[in-house]
Amino acid sequence: MLPLTARAAATWEAIRASYWFIPSLMTLGAAVLSVVLINVDVRVGAEWIRDVPFFYGNRPDGARAVLGTIAGSMIGVAGVTFSITIASVAYASGQYGPRLLVNFMDDRGNQVTLGTFIATFLYCLLVLRTIRAAGEGDAAIGEFVPHIAILVGLALAVASVGVLIFFIHHVPESIHVSNLVAGVGRDLLGKVDTLFPERIGEGEPAAEAGGAAPGSPLPDGFYDDAERVAADGAGYVTGIDADAILRLACEHDLLLRVRRRPGDFVAGGDTLVLAWPPDRVTDEVRGTIRTAFAWGAQRTAHQDVRFLIDELVEIAARALSPGVNDPFTAIACVDWLGAALKDLAERRFPPAERHDDDGRLRVVAHPTTFEQFVGRAFGQLRPYLASDRNATLHALRVVGETAGRVAADGQRAALRHEADAILDGAEATLALEADRRLVRRRHAEVTRLLAGRVGFEALAERADWVGGTA
Repeated sequence: MLPLTARAAATWEAIRASYWFIPSLMTLGAAVLSVVLINVDVRVGAEWIRDVPFFYGNRPDGARAVLGTIAGSMIGVAGVTFSITIASVAYASGQYGPRLLVNFMDDRGNQVTLGTFIATFLYCLLVLRTIRAAGEGDAAIGEFVPHIAILVGLALAVASVGVLIFFIHHVPESIHVSNLVAGVGRDLLGKVDTLFPERIGEGEPAAEAGGAAPGSPLPDGFYDDAERVAADGAGYVTGIDADAILRLACEHDLLLRVRRRPGDFVAGGDTLVLAWPPDRVTDEVRGTIRTAFAWGAQRTAHQDVRFLIDELVEIAARALSPGVNDPFTAIACVDWLGAALKDLAERRFPPAERHDDDGRLRVVAHPTTFEQFVGRAFGQLRPYLASDRNATLHALRVVGETAGRVAADGQRAALRHEADAILDGAEATLALEADRRLVRRRHAEVTRLLAGRVGFEALAERADWVGGTA
């Protein structure tokens, strides 16, 4: 199978995650199944059913009544389930954030439910049109009742009842805030594992894997002389084909500085890549670079871990707003953010520089670091955490737990910066001195952890660290 371009991969991802894709496949399968079973009935005939006491043969009028009842019921139930889905989506997106609409559209349970009812309706409709009584139509054609196809239609009706029961359970479960937060959190952990598969201590070090040490400088005058490759559309970058960009740089002996990353917004004419030397940048090169970028009307999690972090931050921010005042939902979001940061602390991030087989620098992209993700998570939450004592204490606890996973000084400095900022916000916002004193105490414990003066396991034995009490 040939690799897809970034735009083709983004289009396929959007189709696969759309609300109509699985129902369309199921409907097409039902149409094919009806044709196959009708032909089987034509070949087998109706004599076999007399030898099976468990079944009984249908007359044309009875068969039509059965299939008509099933088809009418299914299309009615499909309309009801679609209405329930839209109502639940409207509630959840209004309560927890419009970005979560994508999660409900991508929900396999809702897609399969709708697909089951529509597929059953279409199957019964197609089988219904083949039933004939003696003397109807061409006089040379006798009575025809597709017994096997009718039995399968009854089986689909029974399966649809089971799917309806599942759907009634699934809808309230899917909009429960704990399940919603957990779903986004699991997606975040899965995306971390996909985009940063190599753990520290596994595989080759970054310098050996790249063929040259990271941090290779750009040539003098690069930014003055480099050819600018501009975007030919507007939207959010949803994917970048990094391998295609590297191959292009090697084939044309170019040095490319990638200026955008997944999740960034680009307008028509914005710079995507700076290419050097400029005399080797042809129209073909420009076109190839542009097709390595995919963008759309909204951000997606395809290559963008920041998007999933932002979803959790948005849920937590809404939960901590005065109109909602739900700190425990915010605490759940902080827990999943902490789980992702702990996982990221043990990952090896790819170098920003990529080299060819001869060790020559070919592509320079935006560096991806643990510190960026720490700032993305806690930096955006700070203004909302500051107003709630429980969420502030829990956030400091998660910072302390994450400190037990990091080893680099830069990572510890980023966590220390966020802990200090959370303390500053609480000092300026919390009304009660007793609450401020608790926050200062928790901050002091986190500071000791980050300085290595106390181990996390020893500190975690204390009940006040676990429970957040005095």
